[in-house]
Amino acid sequence: MDELEARTMNKVLRRLIPLAIICYFVNYLDRVNLSFAALEMNKDLGFSSTVYGFGAGVFFVAYFLLETPSNLILVKVGARKWIARIMFTWGLLSGSMAFVQGETSFYVVRFLLGAAEAGFFPGMLFYLSLFFPAAYRGRMVSTFMAATAFSAVFGAPVSTLILSGMDGILGFRGWQWVFIVEAIPALILAVVVLTLLKDSPAEATWLAPDERNWLIERQAAERRAREAVHDLSVLQVLTNPRVLLLGIGGFGIAYSTYGIVYFLPQIVKQFGLTNLQTGFVSAIPFLVAASGMIWYGKRSDRVLERRSHCAIAFMTCAIGLVLTALIPSPTLRLIALCIAAFGAWATLPVFWAMPTAFLSGAAAAAGVAYINSIANIAGFVGPFIMGWIKDATGSFDGGLLVIAMVTIVAGIAILCTEHDRELEKTPDEFATGTARVAVDAD
Repeated sequence: MDELEARTMNKVLRRLIPLAIICYFVNYLDRVNLSFAALEMNKDLGFSSTVYGFGAGVFFVAYFLLETPSNLILVKVGARKWIARIMFTWGLLSGSMAFVQGETSFYVVRFLLGAAEAGFFPGMLFYLSLFFPAAYRGRMVSTFMAATAFSAVFGAPVSTLILSGMDGILGFRGWQWVFIVEAIPALILAVVVLTLLKDSPAEATWLAPDERNWLIERQAAERRAREAVHDLSVLQVLTNPRVLLLGIGGFGIAYSTYGIVYFLPQIVKQFGLTNLQTGFVSAIPFLVAASGMIWYGKRSDRVLERRSHCAIAFMTCAIGLVLTALIPSPTLRLIALCIAAFGAWATLPVFWAMPTAFLSGAAAAAGVAYINSIANIAGFVGPFIMGWIKDATGSFDGGLLVIAMVTIVAGIAILCTEHDRELEKTPDEFATGTARVAVDAD
């Protein structure tokens, strides 16, 4: 790696990744705080596990319907304005969760929240791919997506502290304050995004002219290399077999991560813990997940290997879930949950480096959104089935075993995909067929 490349990428990393992490941290926190509010909300509103699971999942119905159109609009109007719009509207609707009164209002607000938030994750992923060449995307995605695990690490104790400490203030229950307090950062960040983001490297005035020119030329060269091999239209993307297989893989990721996120606090509370203790203990698997996914993404980058890494992570998750379901000891169940969480989150950086390795431009925006739309069907199906099994059997164990089976199928789907490792090399390497990987060592 030469000095200009190192200097440019260090600036891009420092400028974009911290803000992206904070935004996604708040995004995921507003998505999963329902799991901690549910420790009291379900009792107050008389929700069964099935009602709760359906309400948690209906969010993803709207998300599925609107995600691809949202990402195509982002390409037209620019990431800065569209991401700011998403954050502002989701902040308003997340806060309004505090005022649901029963099943109907619960379902309606969750559906509208999904509609407001649709496109945020694939939009951010597409936006970052404009600034990060292929050789950097595994670590970029792992660092960015670590926010999902860290939001649970910090969100678990914070949410349960609000749940316990603010109960009764101004006549609101603790679970209502969870939604109100944790919606405020999204509203603030909408203004920050509108102020700080630039829509493309060409507009990045925070880069020196030579740095900006290097990044523009590098990205253009990689785009030409991809399009020479896979020049797909938006419509072709939607029926491309590789994209569809990646959609199955994404379904498995969403099924496992949301199954863990939305029900882990309730599983942990069955260890005989208070709400506050549940918050701190629930943070442990997510801390393991966050640390593991950063390491795993960097390892995948170093060897430029995605497919086997992703499949191994899926199988690790399945093993952890099966052990959680079969082991009676709370301590051993917690260790098994850590294994499952590591596997589930380790798939993320490796998996999401795969579509942008062969798609570019509008096809990449549509492809990433389409894959994530398929994935988010699991966000609806998973929590509903988990809740239904819990009501039918009185235990979460059957639901955990279903998640394990889904992750195994997803792992097999990933092994059936093709992945062009050559297209993740630097343009000069791709042209000459050399094997040097232009990434810095761990």
